[in-house]
Amino acid sequence: MMAFDKKLVFSTAKDVEMKPCPINPAWVIEGAPVARNFILSVSLDGTATALVWDCTTAVFHWRYNVDETVYVLEGSAVIRDDSGVERVIQAGDHMLFRAGSHAVWRVETYIRKVAFCRTPVPAPLMFMARVLRKLRRLIGASHKEGDAPSMFSDA
Repeated sequence: MMAFDKKLVFSTAKDVEMKPCPINPAWVIEGAPVARNFILSVSLDGTATALVWDCTTAVFHWRYNVDETVYVLEGSAVIRDDSGVERVIQAGDHMLFRAGSHAVWRVETYIRKVAFCRTPVPAPLMFMARVLRKLRRLIGASHKEGDAPSMFSDA
């Protein structure tokens, strides 16, 4: 990984070295999964992480302690929620797993995904942040002259 400055970080495919990321053995229902990951980035406040993850054939539980949005790059899996509903997720699909949720994953051959993980912020703090953003907008301090608008703004 190469940093242009402290705010921009760049890497190439040759920089991505997948590292072992074993699934909790108590979660494995069937098979001997080989799971690996590569952390792409971690936010400065430590509440968000982006990573590439892959896994071989297996069936296993997954318990989510963070919000995780996945985008499948390659392969597929069958995901079963606690109500018994199953969905196939495959290359090009995305899915959100909220913190506190649980799913059973059935990887029939292989899956590779990008995962965006975020630690949920308590509702009162989120409310305060929205109020502060709104106040900044009202007094005209939401951005400096020449700044591009944020693609995440709710204005």
